[in-house]
Amino acid sequence: MHTLLIDDDEIAVFLTERLLRRENFSDDIAAIGSGAEALAFLQKASVEELPRVIFLDLNMPEMDGWELLDALQPLQARLRGRCHIYILTSSLAHADAARGQASGLVAGLIRKPIDRDQILAVRAQLTPRPGPE
Repeated sequence: MHTLLIDDDEIAVFLTERLLRRENFSDDIAAIGSGAEALAFLQKASVEELPRVIFLDLNMPEMDGWELLDALQPLQARLRGRCHIYILTSSLAHADAARGQASGLVAGLIRKPIDRDQILAVRAQLTPRPGPE
């Protein structure tokens, strides 16, 4: 599963990537350190190049996670169903959770630091359930 980490904190990226690999969530992981770089990548990426999962930090300089989500709105039809965005935040604010739920692009909100149970929950959301036989 292709995974993209968008976070300016190198230590957080290292730890998240390590956890994803340890849990066999993904061995195809890329990291981008700014919202602007991530926007440029996602705008140019073909449908086949889109990551299946994006873990997006909210607190970044220049273009934060919310600004990136706003900038991605014109791409919503192309991203929806193919690219699942999970917000990473250390905030406990209910406003962040509500804002994330209101966005048509956000699949979920994960409290930092990310842990094994959260990875397993994301995997469960993304794993197709068998249909009736």
